[in-house]
Amino acid sequence: MNTDAANAARRAHADRLLDAVRQAVRRMRRDGTRVTVRGVARLSGTSRTFLYENPDARQLIADAITTASEHDAAGRHAQHISSQTTASWRERALNAEDQLSKTHREIHALRARTGDLMGQLDELTAGRVEDGIQTAIAANTQLKQQIRQLSATCRQLEDKLAAARSNNRFLDKRVAALEAELVKHAPGTRSGR
Repeated sequence: MNTDAANAARRAHADRLLDAVRQAVRRMRRDGTRVTVRGVARLSGTSRTFLYENPDARQLIADAITTASEHDAAGRHAQHISSQTTASWRERALNAEDQLSKTHREIHALRARTGDLMGQLDELTAGRVEDGIQTAIAANTQLKQQIRQLSATCRQLEDKLAAARSNNRFLDKRVAALEAELVKHAPGTRSGR
C-alpha cells in the first residue's frame, strides 16, 4: 500500500513536470523562440535528464521542433513568392513613372517651343500681316495638335500608372491572404488541426 502511494506521487510529479514542459513549449512557439532541450529545461524548471528520459516530454519537444522547422520552410517559400511578385509589379510601376516623367518633359519643351514660335509670330506679323497670320495659324494649330497628342499620351500613362499601383495593392493583399492561409493550414497551428 505504501508502494502504491509512492508510485501515485511519482506519477503526479511527472504530470506536473509535463504540464510545465507543455507550457514552456507553447510559450517558446508564441514568442518565436527556437525550441531546444536546454531552452525547455530552463523555461520549465525541469532537468534535461527528465526531458531525455520521459518519453512524453521527449515527444513534445520533437513535435515542437518539427513543427517549427516546417512552419519556417513554408514562411520562407511564401516570402520568396511574395518578393518575386512585388518586384515584378514594382518594376512595371517604376517604368510607367519614368515614361510619365519623360512625357511631362516633352510637353514642357513643346510649350516652350510654342512660346518661342508665338514670339516669332509677333515679329512676322509686324512686317507681313497676311502671310504671317496664315503661317502662325498653321504652326499654332500644329503645335496645339502635338500638345493634345502628348497630353493624351500623358493621361494614358497616368492611367497605366494608376492601374499598376492598383494591381500592386491588390497583389500585396492577395499575397498577404495567401501567407495567412499558409500559416492557417500549416501543421501544428490550431486551425489546421
